Amino acid sequence: MSRPLGVILAGGQATRMGGRDKGLLMLGGRPLLAHVIDRLSPQVAGMALNANGDSDRFSGFGLPVLPDSVAGFPGPLAGVLAGLDWASEQGADVVVSVAADTPFFPDDLVIRLQAAAEGQAHPLVLAATRGDAATKSKSRSGLIRHPTFGLWPVALRHDLRNGLEDGLKKIVLWTDRHGGREALFPASPFDPFFNINTPEDLEKAQALL
Repeated sequence: MSRPLGVILAGGQATRMGGRDKGLLMLGGRPLLAHVIDRLSPQVAGMALNANGDSDRFSGFGLPVLPDSVAGFPGPLAGVLAGLDWASEQGADVVVSVAADTPFFPDDLVIRLQAAAEGQAHPLVLAATRGDAATKSKSRSGLIRHPTFGLWPVALRHDLRNGLEDGLKKIVLWTDRHGGREALFPASPFDPFFNINTPEDLEKAQALL
């Protein structure tokens, strides 16, 4: 497969960080979003940022900023949909999504997602790990899914839009409905999908860096 387009999901309200944009928090002297861009850019053919509100605050990153097209902050799937609509305009068939608050995601994310999608009519794959499932979405296989990290088919964007307009919020309900698969990633020496939700998480990320 050729390299897909990438969308960085930064549309959340960051309530546990006082409403601040997590992507603009400083980590190792650079914005968190800069770390995410550096990790994603070699893996994709182009990138966009899903974010709501004034897009000027992200002007220094040189990326198109895509607001949610569904009102009411329905969650990450709205950002995925914004990325799929943008990718359709670019003539692309597939998008990979990553979260703006997860600076250590795998540098082989796209390759592994694409490998897991082999044979699918519409590539639809979520990243997954093994480990403590206390706070993560667990699949029938027992793996922990990381639903903001996935491979998404442009062909299903209208179905996704209809689902969101009908109140869909849980990503895995939609991916399971469409035969979504999982790509397994190692979770040692630490979970590469560790995301920054609190000031304590930011301290932990600084130590990992």
